[in-house]
Amino acid sequence: MADDDPKTLVSTDWLEAHLNDPDLRILDASYYLADMGRDAKAEYDAGHIPGARFFDIDEVSDARSTLPHMAAPTEKFTSRMRALGVGDGHQVVVYDGMGLFSAARVWWNFRLMGKTDVAVLDGGFPKWTAEGRPVEDMPPHIRDRHITVQRHAALVKDVTQVASASKLGDWQIVDARSPGRFRGEEPEVRPGLRAGHIPGSKNVHYATLLNDDGTMKRGDALRAAFDAAGVDLGKRTITTCGSGVTAAIVMLAMHRLGNADVSLYDGSWSEWGQFEQLQVETG
Repeated sequence: MADDDPKTLVSTDWLEAHLNDPDLRILDASYYLADMGRDAKAEYDAGHIPGARFFDIDEVSDARSTLPHMAAPTEKFTSRMRALGVGDGHQVVVYDGMGLFSAARVWWNFRLMGKTDVAVLDGGFPKWTAEGRPVEDMPPHIRDRHITVQRHAALVKDVTQVASASKLGDWQIVDARSPGRFRGEEPEVRPGLRAGHIPGSKNVHYATLLNDDGTMKRGDALRAAFDAAGVDLGKRTITTCGSGVTAAIVMLAMHRLGNADVSLYDGSWSEWGQFEQLQVETG
């Protein structure tokens, strides 16, 4: 696969070359955990890629759920994207302030809503700024744009479906959390959750898929991260993590390696870890 693929991953070179395309829409989808001590919206306001609009992962979500940033209903997603001027016929590029962290979540979110002309910026804002590329602090000029949304339910799994997959083994479950959290040796980021992992799942820490500069590994190097965890890249897969953010990085990587039969467990450990009736493995 070529490095630049407008349906998965594009380089900073590609984005700068297309920066003035009329049907390009850039989204800053930066998101940080509380212990990171960073304010995504404040950082966006201080400086962003020219024309970028801010996609708030916590706000464009299902407000009816007590779980963090669950995927929004189609009506809410539609209204929020129209308000951002993102619509039919647009090529969307998503980036974040970590390099490659939360942007993949929004890539998955668009695909869940039937929009496939969306890519993640490889290396994100850190790589963009390190290379001295243009940055602005002005809000974008937004025009409302019609967007047609059709939810693709196969791209998301709920707790009942994941419990069935864990019991039957008919789906491969891949957990993107750190090895310490996966084994139950480190405390969870969110209080009140048990430690460990979904029985039968395999651990591919999302960081093992990335280079030191926050870009995604390529080819054999990327494949090796899955091989080391005993993951079969030809088998249908459910990805999971703490709250459905880094699980999308695993999904993106699997797409890059040719496996599109991947779903994301939206509730992830934030849901599984709180229910005593759901089994947990450690070690």
